[in-house]
Amino acid sequence: MKKTMIIGATPNASRYAYKAATRLVYTGHKIVNIGIKKGEVAGQPIEQANSDKIYDNIHTITLYVGAKTQKEYYDYILKVKPKRLIFNPGAENPELYKLAGDNGIEATNACTLVLLASNQY
Repeated sequence: MKKTMIIGATPNASRYAYKAATRLVYTGHKIVNIGIKKGEVAGQPIEQANSDKIYDNIHTITLYVGAKTQKEYYDYILKVKPKRLIFNPGAENPELYKLAGDNGIEATNACTLVLLASNQY
């Protein structure tokens, strides 16, 4: 299973980040929730990005924040060094896509929920 960090995590059940978190856990993946809202999703707390606490075993980071907000996460994402970065619909960002590729991170414009539903995750 692929340990996944969700950037843009929220306790709001109507948001896609919430749905992705619950689906990831349901399908057996471990998750780390990163966001600005307080609370928990799928049994995991929502944490703030903190360069003092870098996860070293993250396979995938899935983004649920827009390009403008992503800028504040660039350094954090590169320090986490995931194998894959998923830009969900509305999160596409050519600048971060290139930066990821330049740092050996596979970047893809895709939908985490669709990847999970079609067994392509």
